[in-house]
Amino acid sequence: MGEFLHAAISFPTVLFTGALVVVLCFWLLAAFGAADTDAFDGDSGTGIGAAGLGGVPVTVAVSLLTVFAWFTSLVGTVLLDRWGVTGAAATAAAFGVLVFAVLASWRLTRLFLKPLSSLFPDEPPPSRLDFVGCTCTIRTSRVDDGFGQAEVAADDGSTAVVQVRQTAEDLAAHPPDALTFGSTALLYAYDDAGEFFWAAPHPTFGELLDPRDTTA
Repeated sequence: MGEFLHAAISFPTVLFTGALVVVLCFWLLAAFGAADTDAFDGDSGTGIGAAGLGGVPVTVAVSLLTVFAWFTSLVGTVLLDRWGVTGAAATAAAFGVLVFAVLASWRLTRLFLKPLSSLFPDEPPPSRLDFVGCTCTIRTSRVDDGFGQAEVAADDGSTAVVQVRQTAEDLAAHPPDALTFGSTALLYAYDDAGEFFWAAPHPTFGELLDPRDTTA
């Protein structure tokens, strides 16, 4: 045990030991919800992704690189100690272990990321803008320029309750009961500042169809 501990705090392994501690602390904090993973989980399509490590979140790629580099360097350092290499030869050999650890970790990480990349499909995250152009069902007694909620269905079949509003022009052009509980409306725009959708009355039967309906 003492041999491995000595190797872990010796050059070049100590460089990766510090990085490994940071990686372990990050994942422990993430497991307990104390770390914001959204800031780190961007796809590694740039930066290290240019080295063939794309297709997964940056945290996964960096973590694997760190673990493999640390382990490879640790084994190399232990072997050098057991072989009794000293002096200038030991220094040169230590730098050789450093280079080998970096290259080996890159190669091993690439091998591990190939099956892992299938778990992280390259799809854009869902956006509220996806609901623009969809029909919804009003879930409040009224909808005006300051109040209203509606239920809208996503493409995957899930539903969401969103805030909806009517413009003053729509309120004047349609009867007061045009948008009441259970009626159908069309979400035609999204207001980023107010975080609500502009809605207009949309007939359940007849002339207008859901813009997403391509079967007609």
